[in-house]
Amino acid sequence: MADFHGVFPYLVSPVDASGEIRTEVLGRLCDDLVKAGVHGLTPLGSTGEFAYLNQAQRATVVQATIEAADGRVPVVAGVASTSTADAVAQARAYQKRGADGILAIMEAYFPVADAQVESYFRAIADAVDIPVVIYTNPQFQRSDLTLDVIARLATHPRIGYIKDASANTGRLLSIMNRCGDSIKVFSASAHIPTAVMLIGGLGWMAGPACIIPRQSVELYNLCRAARWDDAMVLQRKLWQINEAFARFNLAACIKAGLAIQGYAVGDPVPPQAALTVEQRKVVEAALRDIA
Repeated sequence: MADFHGVFPYLVSPVDASGEIRTEVLGRLCDDLVKAGVHGLTPLGSTGEFAYLNQAQRATVVQATIEAADGRVPVVAGVASTSTADAVAQARAYQKRGADGILAIMEAYFPVADAQVESYFRAIADAVDIPVVIYTNPQFQRSDLTLDVIARLATHPRIGYIKDASANTGRLLSIMNRCGDSIKVFSASAHIPTAVMLIGGLGWMAGPACIIPRQSVELYNLCRAARWDDAMVLQRKLWQINEAFARFNLAACIKAGLAIQGYAVGDPVPPQAALTVEQRKVVEAALRDIA
């Protein structure tokens, strides 16, 4: 099992008006993030608008990320579908392209029972030879991962990580208590990363790390050094980015922040809307305060 830990930015998917992925922009962003010290890259997470991209666009995003990383940090590629067969096909394709891990996401139109939720994630893990991070976000997912399902999935030899975006830190502690060392927990921007690190988390996968990578790595290092007072000072300062992320459309917020920083990542994929002028000012002000 690979040792994933630290700060994994959820990458945006730069798309132009004709639907083409701006691979040069994505490559530059990835290179800058790696140079800022991030510990891995995650294309096709929530901030990557996976639900709005077609198969070819997703594959291009993953390929461009792998090429930009160039083996310097692991790439954990997002796999999401309403269909088990399609998710398995995506996972196999991304492993073949060189992904170091899979972030497994379950989409659902109709509710799905626990047994089928479990079988979906097991099928993905059975199909690849690389580590799988299971993802849960009850705010956006129709069928969530229960504690019982998580505990059973944790016994799979390739499911060693979970990224939880529930905003319920008590749930994280329950997962840790139930699963012990068999599954490791990544925080999301919905949680307070320092608090998650304090109770035993190993890092975070989150969109805001795209626009504050250096500060995110600094926060992680303070937590690893158990300098909790210093970590909380920095955490309070950075929290306004998380607040903006929670208020606005995920991709729109981070794409606006990156545009402010000089990355031509474009607008969110329709029918999503870009931030308004007033909303963009909130992001601008937060970035000024943190710089």
